[in-house]
Amino acid sequence: MDDAPAPDRVLTVPNALSLLRLALVPVFLYLLLAAHAQAAAVAVLMFSGFSDWADGKIARLVANQSSRLGELLDPLVDRIYMVIVPLALAVYGAVPWWLVLTLLGRDALLAAMLPVLRRRGLTALPVTYLGKAATFALMSGFPLVLLGQWDALWSRVVLACGWAFLLWGLALYLWSAVVYLIQVTMVVRRLPVVHR
Repeated sequence: MDDAPAPDRVLTVPNALSLLRLALVPVFLYLLLAAHAQAAAVAVLMFSGFSDWADGKIARLVANQSSRLGELLDPLVDRIYMVIVPLALAVYGAVPWWLVLTLLGRDALLAAMLPVLRRRGLTALPVTYLGKAATFALMSGFPLVLLGQWDALWSRVVLACGWAFLLWGLALYLWSAVVYLIQVTMVVRRLPVVHR
């Protein structure tokens, strides 16, 4: 039996769930844009959202399930979803391009700050609760907006709920970017450049 400490483990349930979510990205794109299987695409998004929640819970609550790989893989898969899903929904016509450009612009701005952090010996700043809440709201809103594309009363109600999640998530996403930029400014003021 492998007695390696949990942080060095690769074969964990959370890592398997993150890899499964990553593998579902092209499946989602195919279902939505090629097969026009809207219901199946919604199911993939909902499963991905649930598995994202589940892998975090399992990593925190179950012994030997957290890992360094998981700490890198889970946020990476989240970022991929935050790029691919809005783009695909905009191409499909379910969300406007201004929403996609706002989300991508925010992420591009924060990515541009990474070299500033690295020059001071940091790889990234810790993920905040605000950022997690924003991602949760957005990833809850996207499948609801997609479900809201049917021509039925229930679908209109779901669409309104989806837009409520999206707009709230967008506000939190932008707010979390402001918090992140304030943190970067504090790092720049307090930590010297690391010479290598």
